Amino acid sequence: MHIAFLNPQGNFDPEDRYWTAHPDFGGQLVYVKEVSLALGRMGHRVDILTRRIVDPEWIGFEADQDGYPGEPNVRILRLPCGGDKFLPKQDLWPVLGSEWLPNIQAFYGAEGCRPDMATSHYGDGGLAATLWHRRGGPPFTFTAHSLGAHKLARILEDERQSLGQLDAYYHFTPRIIAERLAMHYAGRIITSTEQERREQYAHPAYRDAVDVSDDHRFSVVPPGVNLHLFDADIRSPEDMRSVDHVERMIARDIVRERRDLPAIISASRLEPAKNHVGLIRAYAQNTELQAAANIVLVLHGTEDIHSRAGVATIEHDVMDEIVAICEANGLWGKLAAFSLESQHELAAAYRHLRQRHSVFALTAFYEPFGLAPLEAMAAGLPAVVTANGGPSESLHDPATGTDFGILVDPHDLAAIAQGLYRLVAIDSEWTHFQRLGRDRVLSRYTWERTALGYLEALHALEQGEQASTDQPRLPIPAWFENPIPRTAFGLEALERLWPPRAHQG
Repeated sequence: MHIAFLNPQGNFDPEDRYWTAHPDFGGQLVYVKEVSLALGRMGHRVDILTRRIVDPEWIGFEADQDGYPGEPNVRILRLPCGGDKFLPKQDLWPVLGSEWLPNIQAFYGAEGCRPDMATSHYGDGGLAATLWHRRGGPPFTFTAHSLGAHKLARILEDERQSLGQLDAYYHFTPRIIAERLAMHYAGRIITSTEQERREQYAHPAYRDAVDVSDDHRFSVVPPGVNLHLFDADIRSPEDMRSVDHVERMIARDIVRERRDLPAIISASRLEPAKNHVGLIRAYAQNTELQAAANIVLVLHGTEDIHSRAGVATIEHDVMDEIVAICEANGLWGKLAAFSLESQHELAAAYRHLRQRHSVFALTAFYEPFGLAPLEAMAAGLPAVVTANGGPSESLHDPATGTDFGILVDPHDLAAIAQGLYRLVAIDSEWTHFQRLGRDRVLSRYTWERTALGYLEALHALEQGEQASTDQPRLPIPAWFENPIPRTAFGLEALERLWPPRAHQG
């Protein structure tokens, strides 16, 4: 099968440049790359379609075609769109239909072939796949990775800004309308969990775009863990350098007599929703936990919790709160904070700190899927993870009642502290969850299994198995068909979709 992966804002290259350097990147790039490679190794032809960038500040994306060493079945195809310079996602909306898609069609026209199937990723990829399909392109699946309506709802609740203010900054109008079109026209929607299907796609902003009860429209396909990086039994040539760095930072921040204690490791962006502050408060309120373990915060871009250089503005308030809690509760000497810049470094740190019976902690208020805990579990760390969102499925088997990690209410500081103490202070509990957690990942969350899930969905489309089209088809706004300025995206369209009580105030 010849499969196209559509991800306009993708920056794919053999060296995985800049994956942590911009908010538009991160997990979805790992996802697209790993599923593509897994399918290629199964003998399928895969094209990753993305945007060409010729920009001295973003080198490595100038060539029209690229690939991964030793992976002959996978091509990276970069098509011009919106000029040469790097652009954030929101600036691509007006030109996907008028520039990027015609270039895709011209490329395959020159080759004399067209992919059999397409998969689309994020709202921009979903929009492009929709327009392509409407112009004679292949059937496609849609994987949102995250949906704009839920991000908007969380921000409205947390920041109390108006809908207009948030739309002007985040460009939610084109994103949500593009998502509606993608989920409406896709032959199959891929979600990571059943909860994602039932909760996120049922948001009122997507009403009349999709029926979440229609089993023919949805496939639950969890993402996988890169075991070439995170498996507890492997060793990378980079491990020793990473271990040396971790030990230097621990020696800098942790008092001598505590340096061999287990570490409670938090490795996620310092966004308010990730609830680092709740984790630190839980630790500060439990003296037994403090006596049993240290805190290790893995940051991005800074080696010092007191520095704001190189740190995104949104992270400043979180860092300030952490510092204030440490000052008020005498936590200096018990907390280390430093940067690990690559997946290789992070995996090496996990394997090294596992030897101290350390644990991984993710206490986010909500986690759509939660790949980070699975990566840590693969590396041999048991995990204490939020019960809100995807982890309630990945770390729990309702059929047997088995927990593969400790799930906690992120609002309950005592429960967080108790879950952490249970692992760092009781050897038998650490060993039990360490074994169960790693076995869970190896049996269920690999990229090969993810690729097989995609193949099943694509074969179903190939055989014509999809939802009925009894409902009227959503119209394609002219915004997306022609090069219309950003100002044409007007707030009125979003206001018609958004629940009225959600944007008062």
